[in-house]
Amino acid sequence: MATPAATDVSRVSTRESTETKSFSKTSEFFVYVIAAAAVLIASLVVDGFNATEGWMFFTYLSIGYMISRGLAKSGSRDPYRTGDRTNLTDR
Repeated sequence: MATPAATDVSRVSTRESTETKSFSKTSEFFVYVIAAAAVLIASLVVDGFNATEGWMFFTYLSIGYMISRGLAKSGSRDPYRTGDRTNLTDR
């Protein structure tokens, strides 16, 4: 019975991946930026909607955005190959 030599290298395929798309490539980022700007501008312009409420809603939007990014990162993978330089910059 032949046993494998100590110098034999088994071929193991490794698959590397980034967690998700870059933040600037997602639609949720642009929706967040537009909504945050709208809330802060409205707090300056609209009577009865003061700055304290504006910053409070801005905080809620920020928390929502962070939660949505966390959920997106927890469930998806964006594969890339080790030699592929285009995807390494998207990390």
